[in-house]
Amino acid sequence: MKAHECYHCKQWVEENEPHDCWTTTEDALTKDLSEDLQNAYERLREAASEFGEQRVYASGSCIMFSRTSCYFFVRPKRNWLELAVFLKRAVKSPLVKRAEPKSKVKIANIIRITHRDEVEAPLTDWLREAYDFEPRAKASAAPRKAKAKRKS
Repeated sequence: MKAHECYHCKQWVEENEPHDCWTTTEDALTKDLSEDLQNAYERLREAASEFGEQRVYASGSCIMFSRTSCYFFVRPKRNWLELAVFLKRAVKSPLVKRAEPKSKVKIANIIRITHRDEVEAPLTDWLREAYDFEPRAKASAAPRKAKAKRKS
């Protein structure tokens, strides 16, 4: 590949030089967090691991928690952890900063966490609800019956 500026990180990449700024790790995303935020993230991870089998992986600037699809992710910021919890409903609570529809069946409930003590009910209940919720949009769509032709 010719020398170019990476569209993602804006770093100059020389010709034939390997460059992979998109790949990251969980440790890389959490190492510069304050102690309070690191403790809060550890508590989130502990709570999520109690739900059962899942995959935890870093992607871009987020840490994804997934079963068959992502049920919540953490985006570490300088002063808080931003959580997007995917539910079939918008949660009405002072903890939820906003709710954004992401598909016909999923709504991302955006939550800010600043301390380990915030990772308790009702937040852990919402995480459990998200873990248990698996959208079945295709399965729930009942097959349509063919309409009988009317005789004229």
